[in-house]
Order: sequence, then structure tokens, then C-alpha cells
Amino acid sequence: MRPASFLLAASAAALVAISAVAIAQPLASVPLIPREALFGNPEKAGGRISPDGQWLSWIAPRDGVLNVWVAPASDISKGRPITAEKVRPIRQYFWAPDSKQILYVNDKGGDENFLLYGVDVVSGAERKLTPFEKTRVQVIGVSPLIKDRILIGLNNRDAKWHDVHSLDLATGKLTPVLMNTGDYAGFLADQNLIIRGALKSRADGGSDYFRVVENKVDAAPTETITLDDSMTTQPVGYTADGKTLYWIDSRGRNTAALIAQDTATGAKQVVAEDPRADIGGAMAHPRTGRVEAYAVDYLRNEWTPIGDAVRGDLAFLKSKLQGDLTVISRSDADDKWVVAASSASEPSVSWLYDRKAKTLRKFYETRPALAGMPLTEMHPVEIRSRDGKTLVSYLTLPPGTDPDGDGKPNAAVPMVLLVHGGPWGRDSYGYNSFHQWLANRGYAVLSPNFRASTGFGKEFLTAGNLEWGRKMHDDLLDAVDWAVARGVTSPDKVAIMGGSYGGYATLAGMAFTPDKFACGVDIVGPSNLQTLLKTIPAYWESGKVQFYKRMGDPTTEEGRKLLDAASPLYKADQISKPLLIGQGANDPRVNVAESEQIVNAMKAKHIPVTYIVFPDEGHGFARPVNSIAFNAAAENFLAKCLGGRAEPVGGTLAASSAKVEEGAALVPGLAPAAKP
Repeated sequence: MRPASFLLAASAAALVAISAVAIAQPLASVPLIPREALFGNPEKAGGRISPDGQWLSWIAPRDGVLNVWVAPASDISKGRPITAEKVRPIRQYFWAPDSKQILYVNDKGGDENFLLYGVDVVSGAERKLTPFEKTRVQVIGVSPLIKDRILIGLNNRDAKWHDVHSLDLATGKLTPVLMNTGDYAGFLADQNLIIRGALKSRADGGSDYFRVVENKVDAAPTETITLDDSMTTQPVGYTADGKTLYWIDSRGRNTAALIAQDTATGAKQVVAEDPRADIGGAMAHPRTGRVEAYAVDYLRNEWTPIGDAVRGDLAFLKSKLQGDLTVISRSDADDKWVVAASSASEPSVSWLYDRKAKTLRKFYETRPALAGMPLTEMHPVEIRSRDGKTLVSYLTLPPGTDPDGDGKPNAAVPMVLLVHGGPWGRDSYGYNSFHQWLANRGYAVLSPNFRASTGFGKEFLTAGNLEWGRKMHDDLLDAVDWAVARGVTSPDKVAIMGGSYGGYATLAGMAFTPDKFACGVDIVGPSNLQTLLKTIPAYWESGKVQFYKRMGDPTTEEGRKLLDAASPLYKADQISKPLLIGQGANDPRVNVAESEQIVNAMKAKHIPVTYIVFPDEGHGFARPVNSIAFNAAAENFLAKCLGGRAEPVGGTLAASSAKVEEGAALVPGLAPAAKP
């Protein structure tokens, strides 16, 4: 959660036969997609081009662990790894502005204390650029105009607040720029790496924006953002000349617009807006910083050019590539792009685009092992809540069950309600490994954007305030009722599953509405909202008030009652259907105690539960062997509950760090991994 934010087909004989409920006949001849192909390491991912256009980079396995690779832009075949992580996969990296180093962040065991590392592209020499303990780095400023340094934030002085430092990329020297003694939540730098703005939380859960002059923050704010606008309004960057500041801004409107502000006069102009959804992304010229296109994600993500700078490029790419397009990376000269194209039934394919020659060259396929596999389409749908809200949702059906492609199976099938995390996030159209995996196993998969989801305007988001376990949960129930009424599923064949807030929703569904779901799969979900708020990381201090305003205030009697009433822990004795819980032992967001509490409460009432802990994971499962292991348990658990099919557990748990603390006998194949 965040206050303002994952081959060969098995033979039919290898499938686990689960119950008397028959698998949909069209699925009987469909090959089982191996878990490894869906959740193992991608072959390549995260492709980028260096600022000088001379190098390509990507993330790929090295000895089974994701590392950063580079190659000359002229010859991808000469790719080589330049990092050597042995355990924790690298998932975030970027180019130094001088194109001489790859910079990446990583943590230990999921503790989210991300440190910054630099690797020389030619020599491969690596340095820890932030050599501190219990510190989480923030990247504050990287500029195409200044090649030798960047701005970073460090909370090594005070875990709650980040101080701004200038990092010399050649020597690694850190020079203090602005010490955050005023409890500022964040800072904004221009392309000269001058701090121009600071954000500070307000008592009402909103924030104030202050000008910064010569590294001193003005006494009075120039902009005020209230609670209602706090997740849909923020400054996003300056043009290179410093004359324009762009905002994503919902003040005075419902959906957030792209706003250009004249920094000299303060005057603002609407650049782009859409009544259906917030402006969700922007493409800016790599040197000038001027926005050239924007994205709106309602049912699907759509890019619209501003002016003619990239209009022809977007039209050309759309005519040549299949699926939804994303420009991932641009050289400083803006002559070479890395472009990704994907659809719901095809993992992302990345391309190298030469703007001058108007040519495309394939960079890589993310998961070529899925080529020819029975992947299926995702259907964007609009579901009406009981109080009239529109819930943009995404439905995937088992292959062969919807021959006319109308998003309705010929006969009802079991369904998994897959709930996103956050809750201040959203589900979107596109390739989704969980949707494809569950559909392949025989289930319809429905992912609703419930109130509090982001991207659909502030009214929809704020409708979730103080509604955990209440109207937010009603939205999920309404989505299930829609699926039943449409003939997608049967009321007795619905499971609920999710991670983080989705894990909470699973626990709430099992405890508050035990007759609604046949079973549940909770991944790192909180069970007690008071203890959740007591154990959030120190560096979330700036967002604490917003948590209180949107969830319930534990400093007041009324707030504590609200939080307790919405905590599944206190209704654990009402759980009557099978429940599987997965937890990372090092989770800094949802402490391991959140899972232990509800497991112990269920044990005290002699209610069966299966509980798996991963000692080397945090908020979710980053290591593929652990993800595969938990999903092996989950699909065999679901098969027993819903009557779908499953690839046997086999040795997947033995290959992972999984510890089955409770209930191994309840899931086929888990007994060998049970706690002694």
C-alpha cells in the first residue's frame, strides 16, 4: 500500500482431478501452461537506450537471477551482464546522464531499504553509492543538461524524512544540498538540478506546495492541495528553460487534467483533460522537457499527441505494431526510441525505432516461451454498483468457453475475483500473468476497480474514504452479482484472491460475508487495521494523516471503533470456508504479525487455515522460485475448492524458501513442505 504505491504443456494425466464438478468441456483439450512460463524469470525486460544512443540495456537472468545487461546499440548479439546479483533480482535501474554508468537500486530480503549502486558500462566496476544501513534512497533529479551528477534523497539522518544530496557520479561524493528539518514530504528539482519546490503534509490530509529559493523553503505556500485532491494533484516537472511547471491537477474539476503553469506569472493553462478518467501519463521531449503527448486510461490506455512533434511517429507505430503502445525510452537526440507493444493475449514485445529512417527492429520478446500457448483475451466491462457508480472492470474467460468472443461463456464457469492492491491503485487492460494462469486452469477472472481505485477522478477515489470493509467491499460483491446475473459464473463457485489491499479484501470477504465466497487466497493482507497503522514504515510519516483520514483515525475513540469494525481479525470466528495465506517475513508495509494474528485466531477456534511464510521476502514475492511455489500451492488449493485443474506442486516448494506453518494437509501436494 501507499498513501498518495509481479515450454511444454503438461500431459492430461498429470492434472489433479479435484471434484465432481466437471471442467468446461472446451477446456479439456487445451494444454496446461506451465507455471514456469508464466511466473519464472522473463527472458528480457526493462529495455532502454542510453542517453547518447550508443548502448542498449535490459534486465535478464544471470545464473537464474535478474541482472542488468548491456550491448552496443548497433549489435544486440554482443549483450553481456554487468551486474552480478546472486539472490535478490534487480527490478529498477536507469542510465546515468553521461551514459557511462548503469545506476540501480536493490534491497535485502524485501525490507525496502533500497540502496543505490553504480556500474561502469565498460569496465564493469561496481560501487555502492549510498553505503548506509536502514536507509531508503529517493531519486530526486536526473537531468539531460547536467551529465556529471544527480540529486538524491537520503533518510539516514532521520528515518522519517529525506535530505537532498548531490551525488558526483565520477567520485561518488555526496554533498548536502538541503537538510529536511521542516518535515517536507518531497522536493521538486528543475533540469538545472536546482530545488524549486517542496511539499508538506497538512493537518487535513492534503499538502502545501512551497517555493524553494537558493535551497531555502519559503515560509508561506504558493499552492494548497486539500485531502480530496491529494492523490490526484501534484507538480510533475519543469521544462528545460524553467519557464513552465507541469501539474497533474484535479482542483476545480473531477478528473485530473494536465496543466501548464507559467513560473513567472503563476498563470495556468489546461493542456489536456478527459471527463472519463485522469490524465495518466505524458511524453516529454528528452531535452526540452515539453510535453508532446498524453495518455488517458479508461477502459484501455490511449495516447494522444499534442501538436505535431510526435504525431507522425505515433501514427506510424500504431500502423506497424499490434496492441497497445508505450514509448519506454528516448535518446537525448530523440532519434532512437525503445517502444513496447502488448495486448492482453500476448506478453510485451520491445522494438527499436529509428525516427529518421522510419524503421523498426525487434529488440526482444519478454516471454517467448508463451508463444503458441493458449492465451486468451481480456474484456473491459462497466459494472454498475448498487449506488450507481461505474466500476471499470476486466474479465478474462477460460479458453474455448467464449467462441463468439462476446465476453460471456456458453455455460457458467467457476470464477476468481482478483482484487488489486493499494487500495489506491487500479487494474488496467493488458497482458496479466495471473489472469492468463487462472483462466488456463478453468476459471473466469474478474478484476473490478472499486471505489478508492485511482485513475477515475477524485469523486470515485474519495468515495472510498472510511469505507474499508464497507462500501468498498460492497463494490466487490456487486461485481460478483453482475458476473452471476450475466451467466459468467454460479453463486457457489466464486473464490476471492488478492495481495496487499487485495489480501485484506480476501480476509474481509471470508470473515464478513462468509457465504459469498467458496474460498480465499490472501497474499500479504492486513487483518487488523489498528496494528497495520502502528507498524507502517517510518518514511511514510508524511502520509500518516492521509491514512487516518481515508481509513480511520486510531488517535480517536471513534476512529478506533471504525478500524476495529473493519478489521477481519475480529470476525475470524465467522470464517467457514477454506483460506490460504501467504506472507513475506520481512514485509515493512504489512508486518508478518498481520497474518500471524488471524492464523492464531482461527487456530484458537479450531478453524482450518493454510499458512505459508517466505523468510526472504517482503511485500509480495520478488524471487521467481518463491512466486512459483506460492502459486503452485494456490492453484492446487483453488482446484480442490472450485473444481478447476492444476499443475502438481511437485518440487516447487522445496526449491523455494517456503515454510508451510499451518494446514499443509489441506492442500494437495503441500505435506512434504510442512513445518516439522
